[in-house]
Amino acid sequence: MRLRRPRRTVLVIGLALASTLALGACGGGAAPSPGSAEGKIAVVASTNVYGSIAEAVGGDLVSVHSIISKPGADPHSYEANAQDKLAVSKAAVGIENGGGYDDFFGQLAKGLLTPAEIINVSDLSSLDTGANFNEHLWYSLPTMAALADELAARFTAAKPTDAAKFTDNAAAFKVQLSALEARLAAIKAAHGGTGVAITEPVPLYLLTAGGLVNKTPAEFSEAVENGSDVPTTVLADTLALMGSGTIALLAYNEQTEGPQTIAVKTAAEKAGVPVVDFSETLPAGMDYVQWMDSNVTHIEKALNP
Repeated sequence: MRLRRPRRTVLVIGLALASTLALGACGGGAAPSPGSAEGKIAVVASTNVYGSIAEAVGGDLVSVHSIISKPGADPHSYEANAQDKLAVSKAAVGIENGGGYDDFFGQLAKGLLTPAEIINVSDLSSLDTGANFNEHLWYSLPTMAALADELAARFTAAKPTDAAKFTDNAAAFKVQLSALEARLAAIKAAHGGTGVAITEPVPLYLLTAGGLVNKTPAEFSEAVENGSDVPTTVLADTLALMGSGTIALLAYNEQTEGPQTIAVKTAAEKAGVPVVDFSETLPAGMDYVQWMDSNVTHIEKALNP
């Protein structure tokens, strides 16, 4: 059975500070709470990935607080603060990835949001969430389309008179996803069966949709994901893979970089294998569709230099 990363979430809530904030005191530059915009649906999301999708569907009728919004932040070791607690307490809709990815959200929402008020994306997906589940669901475009529909339904329940706006926004979002899926289908038609390597399974849903096949030793990506050292023989096999001529690109997770992943990246660069960077949270200045468009573009360029 697949092990979860030992980099477990540490939930640190300053209860006294939370009480102060609840009375209206906000400290230097903290993000505004989702309840601050009167008349809007307050949404709290575990990461800015889901916050971006909520904004795409809700438009100016929602106010979104994304708990993790800094590029490079690791949800597995996130320390929630009093401002996050306040945001959750004012939210009408919560969004969590689930699947063991953002356990901090469930702890944070305990007693503040009921399970019925939280969208668990893992539960929403039609994917097998058992052993070896890849919890990086935002790289699964069909799952994000299902999330858009669920958000439209939740927002409609909260603001029935604006149902058409939510439905239209979700439809427009899904049209953009369909365009990305068409490009992935074209990649599959041209490069289906082509081998690739990964440092972690973060972008695997996207790569698989493009017909690309992961050739990385399973023990390597599992060790990196679990935050443990890669066995010496496995590292040697992975380094040899970079120069084997059997892979077209290395998908590299920038947010879990370490000496062993850097060694693999260096070997790929020396062998002339394109390195395509992927992240777990939104890059600064991008919304979800722009980010996925950029990821697909980078795959296309790596395969068609």
